[in-house]
Amino acid sequence: MTTYLWTPPAPASLAVQGSDARLPVHRLFFVGRNYHAHAQEMGVTIDKASARPFYFTKSPVHLLDSGQVLPYPPETHNFHYEMELVAVLGQGGFRVPAERAHGLIYGYAAGLDMTRRDVQLRLRDKGHPWCLGKDVEGSAVCGAVRPLPGTVLEQGEIVLEVNGTVRQRADLSQLIWSLRELIADLSQFYHLQPGDVIYTGTPEGVGPVQPGDRLLGRVAGVGEVSLTIGAAA
Repeated sequence: MTTYLWTPPAPASLAVQGSDARLPVHRLFFVGRNYHAHAQEMGVTIDKASARPFYFTKSPVHLLDSGQVLPYPPETHNFHYEMELVAVLGQGGFRVPAERAHGLIYGYAAGLDMTRRDVQLRLRDKGHPWCLGKDVEGSAVCGAVRPLPGTVLEQGEIVLEVNGTVRQRADLSQLIWSLRELIADLSQFYHLQPGDVIYTGTPEGVGPVQPGDRLLGRVAGVGEVSLTIGAAA
């Protein structure tokens, strides 16, 4: 039995639809610029023929269940929402062919990648890592996981409302890299494990929030995610 100097934190986990058991989370991967219109609003054009997906990570301690209040974070004046389909793996794999990637999938959730946009862009323009812009406390918001083992979602509406007004709306068919392609590509770099979570990218329409704002996102056939922005931390 291991003795610790202080009590370690509880493992990161996600709620599961229809179950009292929670899903243990291993890692959080985020796909950048995976909708053409969003890439363009960020000043980038993606040529899939000559590019590969790119990723950033967040610490699992930054997971936040849907329905919570997230304090407006420090050191930013431009805190942005990014609505995303979240895929959760139930099996591991390494160098997985795209045609077998569906076998790793456990289910899906609706999620929000909250971002210090001003910090991210400042770091990007200097050629520095994005960590302070993306790896923000409470910024990986996630709804309950809907179990859909072995299922690849290839279409379905994804939408985000802020204070009842639609800010983002797209279809999963507009993803530049499909979920099969993302899993296959990630598995070239990592030995993927059960509990790995992939935020698959956000559509166009990202924008700032302020304390008091209420966010509600939906992915057709998957579920919802909600968040309230609290007073500055």
